[in-house]
Amino acid sequence: MRAVGRGESDAILGAMRQVALAGGHALSHADTASILAAGRYLLRRPDLADISTLPAVEPGDLVAILKDRDLAREAVKYLAIMVLVDGALDEGKLKRVLEYSRALDIEADYLTDLVEAASGHLAWASADMWRKNFDSVISRSSAGLDPATWIRPYEGANADPALVARYEALGKLPPNSFGKALWDFDKTNGYPFPGDPAALNARFGTPHDSTHVISGYDTSARGELLVSTFTAGMHPLNPMSGHILPVIFFFHLGQQLNDVGHAGRGGLDPDEFWHAWARGRDMTVDIFAPGWSAWDWIERDLEELRRDWNVAPPGRRS
Repeated sequence: MRAVGRGESDAILGAMRQVALAGGHALSHADTASILAAGRYLLRRPDLADISTLPAVEPGDLVAILKDRDLAREAVKYLAIMVLVDGALDEGKLKRVLEYSRALDIEADYLTDLVEAASGHLAWASADMWRKNFDSVISRSSAGLDPATWIRPYEGANADPALVARYEALGKLPPNSFGKALWDFDKTNGYPFPGDPAALNARFGTPHDSTHVISGYDTSARGELLVSTFTAGMHPLNPMSGHILPVIFFFHLGQQLNDVGHAGRGGLDPDEFWHAWARGRDMTVDIFAPGWSAWDWIERDLEELRRDWNVAPPGRRS
């Protein structure tokens, strides 16, 4: 994304504040921290310390200021996150977001998912979000594929001991290598290697675990939410509907949308969330791109890879 001017950033952050106020209560810690963090990490506004100084930007004001369509689309994403930061889908905030999106003439699948969830159609919204996640992971339409079968392909006669052994051999690599870090991550968390009947498909599991290793985020509810947000910044296909929204519903709102993991509440760190988004956006490599393979990098020094791929260090728990 191009450099954002001060007037544009003020307008976006001011609109985020207006959405937060539409909840009908005083601004929460999550509201304030989110606006400051979005400014600091994504809009390059480290100087902003008091969100009360932001202008009260109405939909028409935002239209007048955001002439760049890509920036307008990005702004609506930020506004939509404000609907969820307090751990519930706030209908007053959602109504306000839709006013901005209509004024900007922005339509998006993630907005449809939010509207459907708010209307009591959570099952439809969750199915749509996980299908968009599936499409994003395989970088194409998943029409005709059964996600439940695809995600665990090694059951029964499909077990692949040779593949398990290939991953197991990563444990013999030098301790500073990316491959050894990946082996350590799976062993520490008790994850079976691809090829094992209980393992996830390598086409998802290996890039996902590699993103954990590269980003430095753990497997807590907070860490899983952050690693998916990092992925959304890095991988351009369905970033909101396929990565950010489903993990907010799963790990922050406590909605058990599938059987891969356990839902939790309060997983959204309102500062590091926006930092993870920026860290992923600034990556020079897309780990979920079709041509990327962990096997091309396993012997490389992990810290060298992070430097080469422009991975900023993670922040502390807020």
